Amino acid sequence: MTRAQQKEKTRRAIIDAAFQQLSADKGYSSLSLREVAREAGIAPTSFYRHFTDMDELGLTLVDEAGLMLRQLLRQARHRIESNGSVIRTSIETFMEFVTGHSNVFRLLLRERSGTSAAFRSAVAREIYHFGAELADYLRKETDCPAERAQMQAEAMVILVFHAGADALDATAEQRKQITQRTIMQLRWMAHGAASYGRKTQLSQS
Repeated sequence: MTRAQQKEKTRRAIIDAAFQQLSADKGYSSLSLREVAREAGIAPTSFYRHFTDMDELGLTLVDEAGLMLRQLLRQARHRIESNGSVIRTSIETFMEFVTGHSNVFRLLLRERSGTSAAFRSAVAREIYHFGAELADYLRKETDCPAERAQMQAEAMVILVFHAGADALDATAEQRKQITQRTIMQLRWMAHGAASYGRKTQLSQS
């Protein structure tokens, strides 16, 4: 293994260690550098070869969480091609993410309204990118104007994030009910948006 590869491996271990330390009872602001270093299997002084401080690590975690969300959306699109149900497949994929990567989702939820302006800005940016990809998909699939697709995507993201927050500490049965409720809410939203679009076209014709 080259020196560059070893450095990247250690950096990855630090990021994974930080995610693993997060829990329902422990947010990022409660993490210490020593805890993360110990979990990663490195000396605390070695941490600074990869990150300036804990804030830089935290912002990296937010970036990673945002990337995982966007990859989730792309994964859902592939599943939609074989399943056919856009909303159901998307929400079920999202709930799988919330269940399987709860620490990642908790990070976004907490830092979205946390005390650090830099963290809030970083989370807002990642959520915006997630919404922008969804808006682009809606625009292509429904042939609606970009502005309307963006507004619908923003409303959907808000609804889905709230559902994800509710599902975090829910039982399997409760999570199933949350999933079904969210699917219905999104379908109503989609039908409402389509109806609004048709009325707008008629009024302009």
